[in-house]
Amino acid sequence: MAASLVGLFGGTAIFFLAFLALDVLQKAFEQYKLRYVTKSMNDLSDMFLFIEPGQIVVLNMAALLIFAGIGYWLGGSFFGAIAAALGFFAPAGAVRYYRVRRIRLFNTQLTEALQQLANALRAGLTFQQAMEQIGRESSAPLRQEFGLFTKEVKLGVPLEEALVNMANRVGSEDLELVATSTNIARQLGGNMAEMFETIAATIRERFRLEGKIQALTSQGKLQGWIVASLPLWIGLFLNWYRPDLMDPMFDGPFGYILVSAILLLETTGFLLIRRIVAIDV
Repeated sequence: MAASLVGLFGGTAIFFLAFLALDVLQKAFEQYKLRYVTKSMNDLSDMFLFIEPGQIVVLNMAALLIFAGIGYWLGGSFFGAIAAALGFFAPAGAVRYYRVRRIRLFNTQLTEALQQLANALRAGLTFQQAMEQIGRESSAPLRQEFGLFTKEVKLGVPLEEALVNMANRVGSEDLELVATSTNIARQLGGNMAEMFETIAATIRERFRLEGKIQALTSQGKLQGWIVASLPLWIGLFLNWYRPDLMDPMFDGPFGYILVSAILLLETTGFLLIRRIVAIDV
């Protein structure tokens, strides 16, 4: 009788714990879809890449499993768990990297587009006509953004609002400067052709300074990568060459704590080096 009661209470406790864990996991998944999936979809749609929410979830889970498998194959369960965490955030990092590269390409195209805008305005075209013409003759991503701007204006969106929408969508500081200057010039009056030439010259000078700074700080960035990755490569080499020296480290919790502390300190040092050599113009 006592054993039956213990089994009944144990089964009931397990049931309620499983129900609670399922509820927590369901809420966590809802937060994941609300924050990560929605943000990823918005970022991708701003870059004219349209993906279904289910595809984003599948891609994220696939990256997690692939990274976990590679980490487990290289260094066991501990490295597999670390690689799985990296794989979970890998798609978001890839989207961020692609967005930064797209903004950099857009800024490069923008300087030439501003000069073309100035020439078109001097030739007698209106600002909307000049934007439409440049959008047709340019390549992506400038063609996509200028084309969407032209479509919004034709559908009745005020020109000033369409400019602000394009600046918010692209995320370029140079384009925000162009949009703000253009809206002010249209309200107060002024020589817009000369204004565009001045902004283009300013952006070109900033590019020149950024290239010079990047060349001067490249050695520090390379040192940061080498210092941060050197313990990892040494550990992998010792694990391959002398596994008898590395296996005792993972026999107890002290080894895992030591490896975690090394990873934390190396990551902190790498971020500090990156912050030191990152000079904003």
